[in-house]
Amino acid sequence: MTIAFSWQRTKKFRNLTASTTTTMNSFLSLFRDVLGLVYPDLCVTCGRQLPYGVPFICNKCRYDIPRTGFHKEKDNPVAQTFWGRVPVEYAAALFYYTKGSKYRKLIHVIKYHGRKELGYEMGKTYGRELVSTPFSETDLIVPVPLHPQKIRKRGFNQSEWIGKGLADSLGKPIVTDTLYRAVNTRTQTRKSRLERWHNVKNVFKLRSVDPFRNRHVLLVDDVVTTGATLESCASVLTACSNTSVSIVTLGYATL
Repeated sequence: MTIAFSWQRTKKFRNLTASTTTTMNSFLSLFRDVLGLVYPDLCVTCGRQLPYGVPFICNKCRYDIPRTGFHKEKDNPVAQTFWGRVPVEYAAALFYYTKGSKYRKLIHVIKYHGRKELGYEMGKTYGRELVSTPFSETDLIVPVPLHPQKIRKRGFNQSEWIGKGLADSLGKPIVTDTLYRAVNTRTQTRKSRLERWHNVKNVFKLRSVDPFRNRHVLLVDDVVTTGATLESCASVLTACSNTSVSIVTLGYATL
């Protein structure tokens, strides 16, 4: 009798718990729907409302990203950028960063609107495309560092968040505290090719060479234009004993 009573009480408790959980889930779903009507999540490229569960970019815009496909071709335009300047094993960019393109918004939203999670999402997306390519054979990921003053102003390093997404997709460690920017330089925007190089020459340093010895480093940035910043970083890294460098960015731009 006691056992039967105890079993019935346990069954009623489980039914009540399940009912409460269902009610709470229904309430949360309704709350999300109402919140979506008042503050809808919009696609950062086209501005249309996003379906629930789709982050940042609608499926159509995600499909239409002007991908370069450079990771499939060793001697692509990004790789050629560094020829005769610094030894780079492989180099590629996810999409064309062209003037007037709505996809330029992706970088602008990440950098200037505080959407670091979008940087992570884009890095993760690109990382999935780089699986089973030579980029997946690298040992660790290093984002191009910002100066501490710029991090305090912006709140984060966009290249680091892109790198985190890549690291998760590729299953690689990310090192963010060893390569650093010793000089707070001015923005590269509107500078010529030569001005860009002089602006970043000798501004990057290493706190230690140990993490990079005998390693293949995947260097990450948001956009490559002339390659001056990436060249400066790669020069420091390749000076380590038996260290090789490959490069990926989200955007590929030309002056």
